[in-house]
Amino acid sequence: MRIKLSLFLLMILTANAVFAQDASFSQYYGNPMYLNPALAGSKICPRLTLNYRNQWPAIPSTYVTYSASYDQFIDVISGGVALMVVSDNQGDGMITNTSASAMYSFRLNLSKNLTMNTGIQASYIQNKLNWNKFIFEDQLLWGDINNPPPTQESPPDRMNIGMVDFSAGMLFGYRESMYFGVAAHHMNQPDNSYYSTSNSKLDMKLTAHAGALISIRDGLGGGDIEDMSLSPNIMYQQQGKFHQLNLGMYLNIYPMVIGAWFRHNFENSDAVIGLIGFQHAKFKVGYSYDFTTSQLTNSATHGAHEISFAWQFDCGQKTFKHKAIKCPRF
Repeated sequence: MRIKLSLFLLMILTANAVFAQDASFSQYYGNPMYLNPALAGSKICPRLTLNYRNQWPAIPSTYVTYSASYDQFIDVISGGVALMVVSDNQGDGMITNTSASAMYSFRLNLSKNLTMNTGIQASYIQNKLNWNKFIFEDQLLWGDINNPPPTQESPPDRMNIGMVDFSAGMLFGYRESMYFGVAAHHMNQPDNSYYSTSNSKLDMKLTAHAGALISIRDGLGGGDIEDMSLSPNIMYQQQGKFHQLNLGMYLNIYPMVIGAWFRHNFENSDAVIGLIGFQHAKFKVGYSYDFTTSQLTNSATHGAHEISFAWQFDCGQKTFKHKAIKCPRF
């Protein structure tokens, strides 16, 4: 399995152009700053969010992604601020991508019922290649796979790539129960090639997401966290030639949340996603599983496991000029 993975990653490195794609979280509202910088401070009170995703665990340590973020609303600057760190590990450390981001989201009340957030994000991204973990053809032909000799292949001239990256987004909330957002990540499209003789830009990622919170008792615009409610949602993402559409629904039966989505990659279906979560006024924890429906098959990949956790701190003051936008917690 390690041989196959090494060859797969080598093909990516030696291609004339590298079509890099961001890691994708199934619980995208469980990782709000990763979804859209305009969501920074959307819950008003300080919030700490932690996320873990293990994609295709049948292939050892293929794609494991960690994320941690902190955000809060600051009344005197009429906006939210956030810090986020994301680490993506491919092939048991063969390729690691790490980013650190700072965000600011300005809040504006357009009317009594309509609120707009405009967010900006600045990031520093570092991609690292561990050449010693790769296994090449000459090592297989002339050595023991368990103790391979040095390869004659020449490594790329850059093992570490550092990039400054910029993103932006907007979010509209209506009556605290309907929401629509758009985001553009990697707006400056930095070069992420390991070879100085080639130019491989990080494709811009475009996201559009929308949904609603519907109380079973009070309908649209009513209810609180303890009310039984439904939340239909849709998200579309595009990055380079990659297109993805998520359709699904949350059902809140306090303190439990269950959810189901279908993720379609346009060229082929990708996964059916199921979620179960536990929520409280101060914290939430969720687990989701992606059942692979593409040609890769679930038996070959074992899908994907994802865990999210968030802690909502006390605000420290009683009143704010703005109210929270009630996007889903997972």
